Amino acid sequence: MEIRLPPEVAALLERLQARGHEAFVVGGCVRDALRGETPGDWDICTSALPEETIACFSDCTVHRTGIRHGTVLVLFRGAGYEITTYRTEGGYADHRHPDQVRFVPTLEEDLSRRDFTVNAMAYNPQAGLVDPFGGQEDLRRGILRCVGAPEERFREDALRILRGLRFASRLGFAIEPETGAAMLRQRAGLDCIARERIFAELKGFLCGSRVLPLLLDYRELLAQFLPELRPMFDHPQNNPHHCYDVWAHTAHAVAAVRPEPVLRLTMLFHDCGKPDCYTVDEAGVGHFHKHPQRSAQLAEEALTRLRCDNRTKEDVLLLITWHDRLHHVSRASVGTMLAALGPRRAALLMEVIQADDRAKAPAYAQADARDLAEARALLGQLLAEGYCLSRQDLKISGREVMDLGASGPEIGRILEELLREVQAEQLENRPAALCNRAKALLER
Repeated sequence: MEIRLPPEVAALLERLQARGHEAFVVGGCVRDALRGETPGDWDICTSALPEETIACFSDCTVHRTGIRHGTVLVLFRGAGYEITTYRTEGGYADHRHPDQVRFVPTLEEDLSRRDFTVNAMAYNPQAGLVDPFGGQEDLRRGILRCVGAPEERFREDALRILRGLRFASRLGFAIEPETGAAMLRQRAGLDCIARERIFAELKGFLCGSRVLPLLLDYRELLAQFLPELRPMFDHPQNNPHHCYDVWAHTAHAVAAVRPEPVLRLTMLFHDCGKPDCYTVDEAGVGHFHKHPQRSAQLAEEALTRLRCDNRTKEDVLLLITWHDRLHHVSRASVGTMLAALGPRRAALLMEVIQADDRAKAPAYAQADARDLAEARALLGQLLAEGYCLSRQDLKISGREVMDLGASGPEIGRILEELLREVQAEQLENRPAALCNRAKALLER
């Protein structure tokens, strides 16, 4: 098995080897290259000790930031490459970072400490593929399996649990049964992991191609750090519009939307408030009045706890709040939505509504698709017509309103009323019409 290395990477290996050291590319770059993908990063491992590596690249800029763990960053031909000494790790008191690192003489000892077999392969042109744990076969079969004892791997570093979900989702792999069972048994270790790291892994997991079965099979992993999700598990809907319980609907909705973090986070949380809003009418039909608002509240608590950035959080909360509002499609309703969300978020909302509809009962799919197509057409029409989104889009300025005799807060109140009437299509957005209406408001 030959892997085509970039010339710079090949030159790094050759220089280490010329000084009598072993050197291989290792880990995710080997996995991705074997899958026919172009690796984003090329990590290198070597038998050279850190100081020996630095000596090999005395003509380059070398950063010692990770030298305590055997890693140096070499700036070579305009790019940075991490080169790490063969090592093993021992003791993980915090379920994340090794208490000690020991340098070892052989590549196999180094590979034995890694998380999954598909990440425990190394390569150089002379030795070819080094694969002591069957990673290539697991790659071929589409299996994610731990190196060695799964319980031990996850006790060492609990973040590997979420890395496993992300890899399985992104690669489209099934999780080997013993590995999956150990992930569930060791999930309490996630309580020790930094929230930012959890959020990064969550986004990667949600945007993978195999997210649907993993959401259904490993829901307790998510509930370990997102307890807001647990009330949805097995919660009935008892409504003809739905063919799944609340969590199954959520999982199908996540998988039905484009794999973009804002959209998939929106679908993950869009119905998390339903259990708190559940009522049953006299006919036995379930209802969830005002659940978007409750879902947005719960989502805000969860995203804040996970240190979500403000832009993403604001997008997700607005989309959740609006996801169930376009029941009666009209120019007025679409215009109101456009004014509240703006063009970018309005376009995202169309995708959210479509995914929500696709996760409902098929009997309603045709009508839902027709309503959505009408809403999208109206949205495009309003944008093409230059829909008035804010006071800045009015064909009258605050200065002109002041010249008519308004002053202080009265100027803003008149502009807001003009904007409302223009958006409701009760008033044309033309200077003369706006001026006349402003005069009437002043006189009133």
